[in-house]
Amino acid sequence: MDTSEQALRGDIVAKCRWMNVSGLNQGTSGNISARCGDRMLITPSGIAYDEMEGDHLAVMLLDGEPGEWAGPFAPSSEWRIHLDILKARPDVGAVVHTHSTHATTLSMCRREIPACHYMIAAAGGPTVRCADYATFGTEELSANALAALEGRHCCLLANHGMIATGPNLSRAMWLAVELETLAKQYYLSLAIGGPVVLPDDEIARVKERFKSYGPRRSDS
Repeated sequence: MDTSEQALRGDIVAKCRWMNVSGLNQGTSGNISARCGDRMLITPSGIAYDEMEGDHLAVMLLDGEPGEWAGPFAPSSEWRIHLDILKARPDVGAVVHTHSTHATTLSMCRREIPACHYMIAAAGGPTVRCADYATFGTEELSANALAALEGRHCCLLANHGMIATGPNLSRAMWLAVELETLAKQYYLSLAIGGPVVLPDDEIARVKERFKSYGPRRSDS
């Protein structure tokens, strides 16, 4: 195992622990995966994050037989949804799945999130869709999630939770936090009459501005 893989494994474990401490997830319900060359590293099933170590992660070949894995512990029961996203979306380097409170609450009502705030542009479009319900860990759920992620970077899973993706693990976790924040803001706005929804052309303008948003080094 090279040093870059060791670092990635350590980062996955650290992010798992952080998302529970921060309240973004509870118990062992969430899971994280990351692309590592032609393989996927994914959190194991049912192991408390405080007890998890980097060498506990399961490894699955992106082009291997579905369900085949290597490592000391079996992969998360949601391995299929992670694997299918990484296979279908070369732009995705990491996937974060959580049962965060407000995103899950909206998913229980089968509500998509409209453009109630301009930060929805981070999702890739003017809505965060809610994927149709299917039993956890199934091929049907994976197909439903891929459909909801078409042209998007995140989605809700009906009566289940959320999925956030990114080109790397830090970006995927950032988006998971943004999605839970949007879900909370939308949920609260519904209590006082509902939000004024921004038009699609405004979200398109925000997406364009996001291309130059963030830390940039000076030319000097």
